[in-house]
Amino acid sequence: MNVWLAMILGGLVTFGMRFSFIYLFGKFHIPGAMRRALHYVPPAVLSAIVLPELLMPGSARVLDISFGNTRLLAGVIAIVVAWYTKNTLITILAGMIALLLLQIFLK
Repeated sequence: MNVWLAMILGGLVTFGMRFSFIYLFGKFHIPGAMRRALHYVPPAVLSAIVLPELLMPGSARVLDISFGNTRLLAGVIAIVVAWYTKNTLITILAGMIALLLLQIFLK
């Protein structure tokens, strides 16, 4: 019961925080510069999450830019696919398939 209560309360708090920003965003005048800057937040956050795992895979936390780094190679393939297709789903699938195949054939 405690687990369910914690999950429900966590979900309500998360929903409340996000909804409050959406609600307040419509009530106040946001300068154009701030609106343009907010468009760069999702890519910046995604980069901060993904890049360390691509460049420093595993728990060693040592910079690895070699051809043996399958995650980096799969990331490069995903970047190329994203550039050409401009499709998020195809990019994710291509990156996952590339990682799987690289791990099978290079390790």
